[in-house]
Amino acid sequence: MNSLKNKVQLIGNLGNDPEIIALESGKKLAKFSIATNETYKNAQGEKIIDTQWHNIIAWGKLAEITENYLSKGKEVMVEGKLASRSYEAKTGEKRYITEIVCQELLMLNNK
Repeated sequence: MNSLKNKVQLIGNLGNDPEIIALESGKKLAKFSIATNETYKNAQGEKIIDTQWHNIIAWGKLAEITENYLSKGKEVMVEGKLASRSYEAKTGEKRYITEIVCQELLMLNNK
């Protein structure tokens, strides 16, 4: 049990073009979301597709790869860790978000 880690692996399609942020330090941050689909049949035998959206962030070299090669609709495999944080919205309310911090990225089916 000591070897359990915070690790996530997903294969999905980008919902939008990545948002690239260049920080004052020169480091880059990429933000994007991917959709994963699960298909099953309900009690009536109808095919149901359940789509889940996942927020991804990538830093440094992975952000540069994201900026240069990824766009809306591209299929990717993302490996990383879950990270939760909170922030204050413009309205002053506190909001919470869970993201996947990308540590490895594999481009699939990029024609």
